[in-house]
Amino acid sequence: MAYWLMKSEPDEFSVSDLQRLGNARWDGVRNYQARNFLREMAVGDEFFFYHSSCPEPGIAGIGKISRAAYPDPTALDPQSHYHDPKANADKNPWSAIDVAFVEYFGKVLSLGYLKQQAALEQLPLVQKGSRLSVMPVTAEQWTAILALR
Repeated sequence: MAYWLMKSEPDEFSVSDLQRLGNARWDGVRNYQARNFLREMAVGDEFFFYHSSCPEPGIAGIGKISRAAYPDPTALDPQSHYHDPKANADKNPWSAIDVAFVEYFGKVLSLGYLKQQAALEQLPLVQKGSRLSVMPVTAEQWTAILALR
């Protein structure tokens, strides 16, 4: 099993939304490196659900991959914020996955707090200039973050 961190703005889709739905599509990723990470994910992999672009950015819970990567339908939908006019049914460069709720943390593990943890200094999230919405997490980093809950 692999571990990941995936970011979402809570005003758009939060860990509470995933908890309420139980299962949902994770779409709208429009960065090729992040998309490639989506394509590496396997059913059963777990991820930290990170709330970004909000008053308290940080890890708010855990989800798991419930369906491996498939073509992102939002790229083809002209009404979608994530529409890609260059994409078509035969050539859609973007991927989506389905995710399931696992756990909601009682408190958000803030980015500032995560940056203070020596065990996380190599985590891409805490490194300067890292802005990817999807990134791998090592087993050691996963364990270290779990211990902070």
